[in-house]
Amino acid sequence: MPFQSLDDVFADYELLDADDRYRLLIDLGRELEPMPAALKTDATLVRGCSAAVWVYPVPREDGRLHFLADSNAAITKGIVALVLLAVQDREPAEILAADIEGELVRFDLRNQLSSNRTQGIPNMIALVRETAARLVR
Repeated sequence: MPFQSLDDVFADYELLDADDRYRLLIDLGRELEPMPAALKTDATLVRGCSAAVWVYPVPREDGRLHFLADSNAAITKGIVALVLLAVQDREPAEILAADIEGELVRFDLRNQLSSNRTQGIPNMIALVRETAARLVR
C-alpha cells in the first residue's frame, strides 16, 4: 500500500537500519506516478541536483496543485517522493505556508545520504514554492 503522508513514511523509516532506509526511499520513488517522457524537458529540470530531477506542476480544477516528478537515480527519486508527500494535492497557499524543510528534518537525510544526493533538495523545494506562488489566489 502506498504511503499517504510523511508521518506514515517516518513511522516505518525510524525503525530501519541504514540499508533498509535506502530500500524504503527506493520503494517510495517507485510509487511515484509515471511522468510522461514529453514532460522531461529543460524547463522542468530541477537545477543543482547531482542526478536529473524533473518536476511538473498540474493545477487541478479545484485549485489544488498536483505534481508529477521523476529522476534518473532511484534514491533521488525517493527523496523527490518525500518532498512531494509534503505538498501533493494541496492549495498553493497551503504549500507556501508549509514548513517542508521542517517536515523533512526528522528523516536526517544529510547524515543518511551523501551530500551529492541531498544538495538538490532546497532547489526542489524552491521550485515547488515558486509554482505555488505563481498560482496562489
